[in-house]
Amino acid sequence: MASRKDPAMSSAAKLLFTGKTHVTSGSDGAARSSDGFLDIKLAQPHPAAENLFAAAWSACYLGALGLAAAQRKVKLPSEPSVDTAIDLNNANGAFFLRARLDVSVPGVDRAVAQELIEAAHGICPYSKAVHGNIEVTTTLV
Repeated sequence: MASRKDPAMSSAAKLLFTGKTHVTSGSDGAARSSDGFLDIKLAQPHPAAENLFAAAWSACYLGALGLAAAQRKVKLPSEPSVDTAIDLNNANGAFFLRARLDVSVPGVDRAVAQELIEAAHGICPYSKAVHGNIEVTTTLV
């Protein structure tokens, strides 16, 4: 399977962080990161996988939202939040994901907040990774 080449992924790209985990399965299954930051039991792979993906994407997306605001010189009067749902689906024996992000940007004009949440998808590496691969619905709440 060929990979898509992103122009940002040139040899001049600066590595910012590498997340490393070791995951085991079974009744004593667990996920542990090499830095010790993550250490959780995973007795079943699902719903753990969807919950972890939702949490990771949400965290990344909030960082992207903050960057989008800074780039546009928009002061966020209070901390934004996102509720992310990752659905694992099956149709005709094929598994696939769907995502819903409900984003709150309190104290910001609704039109500006909408612009920020759309811009965040263009910045967030998770959003870019899934673009065109899964159905994503983003709602300003």
